[in-house]
Amino acid sequence: MNMLRRLLCTAALLTLSGVVSAAPAGPVAPKEGVHYNVLPQKLDTPAGKPVEVIEFFAYYCPHCNVFEPLLADWVKKQGNNIVFKRVHVAGGARVLPQQRLFYALDALGLVGQYHTKAFAAMHEQGVRFANDQEVIDWAAKSGIDRARFTDAYNSFGVQAKARRAGAMMNEYRVDHWPMVAIDGRFITSPSMANPEGSPAQTEIDQQKVALQVMDALVDKAKADKK
Repeated sequence: MNMLRRLLCTAALLTLSGVVSAAPAGPVAPKEGVHYNVLPQKLDTPAGKPVEVIEFFAYYCPHCNVFEPLLADWVKKQGNNIVFKRVHVAGGARVLPQQRLFYALDALGLVGQYHTKAFAAMHEQGVRFANDQEVIDWAAKSGIDRARFTDAYNSFGVQAKARRAGAMMNEYRVDHWPMVAIDGRFITSPSMANPEGSPAQTEIDQQKVALQVMDALVDKAKADKK
């Protein structure tokens, strides 16, 4: 496990960092073991032609915050090629309120409307989501019915999904984030897609390279389904 990567994101619980954008990085030809890894055994994915894509993320992670708009645009461009899912990573009692926030939004069908607002709350407005009350108060102030959100937040289904996230991290060998799993067998991330010596210099450049790798992996998965 790359402990430096984990510590960089964990430190973001207390301090947030900024990034500077630059010109897009050049094209990359993805290589196994260099820009992405293949899981030892393919995990189950939904049947059919669309390729499953799972993002492992955390609201507190500044890198996930920067990646979110780029990833959202990528998902739109992929359209019916993929089935996109998100998993909020586990991280103990400190991260649990953030996990339950995400899964409550998901249960209410409100991720599309409030996902980026949750990132903005943490990284721009100083909301910590450090406990249940802070999460519920933010949801209510943001326009979500307090009672409806509270019921979802405390529901068995949301708690089960939060627990399941830890198991999925083990299954997909997630040790840093954001990380993306494709077709139950490929895993990549901005840091994986940009090994030492990569020409991409800024964080946004590195994330754009990762999206190129993801394009290639989706194409490969689609070809294998034919």
